[in-house]
Amino acid sequence: MTDLHDYSDIIDLPHHISTEHPQMKIGDRAAQFAPFAALTGHNDAIEETARITDGKPELSEYELEILNDKFKIISENIHKQKEITVSYFVPDIRKEGGRIETYTGIIRRIDEVEKKIIFDDGKEVFIEMITDLDTSKLLENKT
Repeated sequence: MTDLHDYSDIIDLPHHISTEHPQMKIGDRAAQFAPFAALTGHNDAIEETARITDGKPELSEYELEILNDKFKIISENIHKQKEITVSYFVPDIRKEGGRIETYTGIIRRIDEVEKKIIFDDGKEVFIEMITDLDTSKLLENKT
């Protein structure tokens, strides 16, 4: 008597390929099982929970004073059309916290009503979110 799980009678047979039906693409074959995924979106939720955000930095009185001095330099020299680099906090839209971004550009104007800096290319940064300003290029002399 032969073992039912031996498969020796069929193991070396060539793979059958239908002459009437075209082979299904691998993506289509996988898609037919997709509706049976019991935890759809679970991996996305885990990744979102694991994503790390930073808190908004609290500037000391000294740091705020330096930042105010840099704003004064910018206001007095805005006509020079030189680049400045601004670091600012961007709140996360999904969870508490956010991240610091840096942007370099030429300031078109400072909107004191809406309290934001508007750059030549249309980029806007709220003043209350600014953590640092690099005004060194603004102060450079032409050589």
